[in-house]
Amino acid sequence: MFFSQTQIVLTGTLLLGIVAGMVGTFAVLRRRALAGDVVAHSALPGLCLAFLAFQSRSIIVLLSGALLSGLLGAVTVSLLKRFTRLRDDAVQGIVLSVFYGGGIALTRSIQNTHRNDPGADLESFIIGQAATMLKGDVLQIAAVAAVTATIVVMLFKELKLLSFDEQFCQVQGWSAMGLDILLMLLTAVTVVVGLPAVGVVLTAALLIIPPAAARFWSDRLSRMMMIACAIGGVSGVTGTLLSARYDGLPTGPLIVLTSTAIFVLSWIFAPHRGLLWRSREVTDLEMYLPWVESGDTVPPASGPHVSAQEVS
Repeated sequence: MFFSQTQIVLTGTLLLGIVAGMVGTFAVLRRRALAGDVVAHSALPGLCLAFLAFQSRSIIVLLSGALLSGLLGAVTVSLLKRFTRLRDDAVQGIVLSVFYGGGIALTRSIQNTHRNDPGADLESFIIGQAATMLKGDVLQIAAVAAVTATIVVMLFKELKLLSFDEQFCQVQGWSAMGLDILLMLLTAVTVVVGLPAVGVVLTAALLIIPPAAARFWSDRLSRMMMIACAIGGVSGVTGTLLSARYDGLPTGPLIVLTSTAIFVLSWIFAPHRGLLWRSREVTDLEMYLPWVESGDTVPPASGPHVSAQEVS
């Protein structure tokens, strides 16, 4: 039974890491990395209100409420940016704090009101509880992963243009706003479906850390996305195995710590961009690294843009 449950959790966290790396690549390149954090924290009051409205802890009911609340948080950020002079980070901080504070208050109120109802414990969504993941949860993550991968493959060229040259994307006849809304929706769905595994506090890390680590290894969008998916998947599997091996250690935080360790290794050892590579004392290191292509060029030190060959 333990082995079967471990397999379920492994499959779920693997798929979640892959889809988070895929969607997070565009979020990072679009400088919208914190959008996932806003959606995640804004989802908590939606969870609580869905429970109060339907008196049910059904994962479909709770995640539907979380999705609506998360999207409301994202829309609130957009409205405040448009109609106020506040900076982006200030707006995101305000919305994130207000929604999360309201969610914590509702969570405690539900616990006090339904003390004898074990199904009213919603605090597990704050840091996640992947060990209790069921087969139905995995199927939901698989469905989200399949739909997301299909959309990304079909609109890869358009999303690439949006990420690197929004004006040129509009000249080509594509609605930049429509594509941006689509990316926000994919981000929100990915965040919400990951809440049972890694929770409100940590779910945005899966969207940010793997693509940020992958950025050290490649200048090409397609390759960067594949690396980000691989890092997300490896982090999910490794964190789950460590949690299963050592009792008392939560899966979600271990997944995030694993991806952070991979980020640090990438920061140090990645060709051209790693600290070790850029050190003057190892400038001739390339001859000892056979996986580095001789035609590679050192990318610019600043900016998220990739090579002109990839954009064309």
